Amino acid sequence: GRGGGGAMESAAKGGYVLANLAEVVERVLGFLPTKALLRAACVCRLWRECARRTLRTRQRIAWVSALEPGPAENHALVRALARELEKVHVLPQTVLYIADAETFSGHGECHEQKKARKRNSKETALALEKLLPKRCQVLGLVTPGIVVTPMGSSSNQPQEIEEGEAGFALLFPKIDGVKIHTFHFSKDVKNRVFDESKFAEAGLKNNPDLRVVLLFGYNSWKTGATRFLHQIVNPLNEKSIILAGGQVESFTSLTSENAHAQPGDACGVVGLAFSGPQIQSATVLLDQDVADERTAEAAMQRLKAANIPEHNTVGFMFACVGRGYRHYKTKRNMEADAFRKFFPNVPLFGFFGHGEIGCDRIVTGNFVLRECNDIKDDLLHGYTTVMTLIHLGSTK
Repeated sequence: GRGGGGAMESAAKGGYVLANLAEVVERVLGFLPTKALLRAACVCRLWRECARRTLRTRQRIAWVSALEPGPAENHALVRALARELEKVHVLPQTVLYIADAETFSGHGECHEQKKARKRNSKETALALEKLLPKRCQVLGLVTPGIVVTPMGSSSNQPQEIEEGEAGFALLFPKIDGVKIHTFHFSKDVKNRVFDESKFAEAGLKNNPDLRVVLLFGYNSWKTGATRFLHQIVNPLNEKSIILAGGQVESFTSLTSENAHAQPGDACGVVGLAFSGPQIQSATVLLDQDVADERTAEAAMQRLKAANIPEHNTVGFMFACVGRGYRHYKTKRNMEADAFRKFFPNVPLFGFFGHGEIGCDRIVTGNFVLRECNDIKDDLLHGYTTVMTLIHLGSTK
């Protein structure tokens, strides 16, 4: 009968279309998450070209959140990342992950877990790095508490998780006109003076496109750590650059071409630098006087007044461990809620740490907040919260 022939004919036509018509192939591949797309790219040259073009259009930040405790042997973030990387639609080029110090390396153990093997932070870090693409630069930090927006929508309610297992990984794809790179300065025991040529190497000097530097001090309790942090922060303290961050427990991952092993007891600074003319950013400092809903919202109003576009924007919150619900007299999630009220569609991430870096500052295309006097802003604080917005340009 002719029926069979007809079916074969239409299958052959379908095969022809999928082997030759780029628009159709691209349309179909567009539905695939990145991992499946990369597998499809191996089929033939046409599919590879289409997959490449599709990937290039995926320039929105994605993130993976872990809010549920994992089984004793691995951290919730490892499990969440393994599961979600199958589904994400971006190819990560830079990843910033932050997890809670207590469970990441298994210091805190409840009775049931006594029998379970203790987690080792190096193993956890390696497990996370293994899941990510080889050529991806990764910066991983562990901190006393986590601020995270649950997955699914950038308008989800951000959570301040001050104790318990939690973490997130921010996945930055290649974004046209934006350069993100990691850096690391560790304190040289022999040298009291910081060699500033290292700034230029890290792209933090003679870089007119530098807009935002997120920086994190580690081992801040060591003698000389604060002085060293000042040596890093002061030369960067320009009105045209947003600086924000804080003191973390430790950094667990730093993969990039220039990542070198540092002595375990050194102190230093790691971070991410964002360069590109289209980047806009603003930051506000919530000091000790901000102690209720009204004053927290007033601070968010200042951030809102910076007029940073909300699409393709990510929020960061770096708070002192002394803030959170103890500071707000048992009211939980106060600062994250205040942020969400004024920025309904910006995902918020960050941590509770041992000291904060930041000030009030706005950097947009046509407007840089300049003060009349030349007094440098004080950037190092305790018992404060720094809220920062980074806008990575308009996506097509």
